[in-house]
Amino acid sequence: MREVVPGIFHWTTQHPRIRIRVSSYWLDAAGALVDPLVPAELGLEWFAERATRPRAVLLTNRHHYRDSDRFVESFGCTVHVNRAGLHEFGASESVQGFDPGDTLPGDVVAYEVGVICPDETALYLPEQRALAVADGVVRGGPDSPLGFVPDAYMDDPEGTKHGLVAAYARLLDELELDHLLLAHGAPAIGDARELLQTFVAQATDAS
Repeated sequence: MREVVPGIFHWTTQHPRIRIRVSSYWLDAAGALVDPLVPAELGLEWFAERATRPRAVLLTNRHHYRDSDRFVESFGCTVHVNRAGLHEFGASESVQGFDPGDTLPGDVVAYEVGVICPDETALYLPEQRALAVADGVVRGGPDSPLGFVPDAYMDDPEGTKHGLVAAYARLLDELELDHLLLAHGAPAIGDARELLQTFVAQATDAS
């Protein structure tokens, strides 16, 4: 567990299905989690001891429900997902839909990406100038460039990549951005705009 930006904590946990480590985030003042798996070394106890206990879970897409149910059961959290992904959930899962443009718990603003899956969403934290993203862009270690997920995860790789580049170019134009909180890979702290601009430029040149 590491505080990567004041008030934003990052950790990685092995995903039980895909068997790789993925990233989750805790927004301390808001009591909100983004795409959470329970940290293996700390468990739920770490969150119970925070000044603000968990109140909400924010999903960047429907596939990132992960351990949300454990936070619901332990803390009574609400779970929020793009309305386009609500069909994934059954009656036993208490999930609330949001639309792009909505302000979510913690003053997080939802922005549409809508490529790879219709509910692919970017979550913007205006105070920290940070953007949480789902599967549209990924990276390896902290010194790695940004990239796409493998083509096998795309129904139409060429069209999907074109749509993602357009979506991130739009977000770069609309948002003040310093930090990128990736679901798959190390967060980009301080240099998010430069990394995302390079990603967009290189992907555009390659198309």
